[in-house]
Amino acid sequence: MTAKFVKPFAVALTAAVISVSSLASPAMAGGQFSINYAPNNYEQAQVLGMGLQLYSMFHGMKANGANVSQRGNDNSAGGNQSGSNNQGVIVQRGNGHQGTIEQQGNNNSCGLFQFGRNTKAQCGQYGNGQSSLTTVFGF
Repeated sequence: MTAKFVKPFAVALTAAVISVSSLASPAMAGGQFSINYAPNNYEQAQVLGMGLQLYSMFHGMKANGANVSQRGNDNSAGGNQSGSNNQGVIVQRGNGHQGTIEQQGNNNSCGLFQFGRNTKAQCGQYGNGQSSLTTVFGF
């Protein structure tokens, strides 16, 4: 029972952090920290992928393919996908972010969310049916 509660709780907590983080102002030091979630099995990967599709559609992006949403200055994002039914979402809020997603295979999904300033992050998926969510905060 505990394992069934902990994993959805971790996903919900990450989603809450993403929502709240756009309201918070970054600290005055310099650096970055990240939170990463990668499901342990195919079913969890499917649920996370579906969540990223819903996020994309809610924010006016495509449900599949590469999506980028940026607010700020001097941000860069890129994606490289081969295979079918891959989804990559890069969201950058703040200045000076660099984010990339590379997916080779089929049915992969990756969400890369960057907040604050001057973060560098990447997501690489090589194979089939993988899913991950990474949130990076720069200060």
